[in-house]
Amino acid sequence: MSEIRYATDPGLSPEEFAELLHRSTLAERRPVDKPEVVRGMVQNASLILTARAPDGLLVGVSRALTDFVYCTYLSDLAVDVAFQHQGIGKELVRRTHEAAGLSTMLILLAAPKAREYYPKIGMEHHDSCWIVRGK
Repeated sequence: MSEIRYATDPGLSPEEFAELLHRSTLAERRPVDKPEVVRGMVQNASLILTARAPDGLLVGVSRALTDFVYCTYLSDLAVDVAFQHQGIGKELVRRTHEAAGLSTMLILLAAPKAREYYPKIGMEHHDSCWIVRGK
């Protein structure tokens, strides 16, 4: 496999992000049918990192909200199904934490299909999470 290129990418287009969500299966749990919401997700993120194949194809993205000193909420970690099991997700998590500041606590809510993945890359399970769903 050729070398994957990682970058902080604030110029990521909402369309390219939505396309990757579909190719990663994360679209099942994201409002990809609402372009204005997807646009806001991209434009208002504190930190976006991308992983691209040598031909420029977006194969992974990490989207986070952070204060850069205490906590970082990793709201989206998506890797194209065709590129999974190559360490791309693990590297995106590592680089996201590094860019946000290693002193921050990295927090995420796992998608049901990914629950077994996060312990494998060194993340610790936490059982105290509560949410108020958006309307």
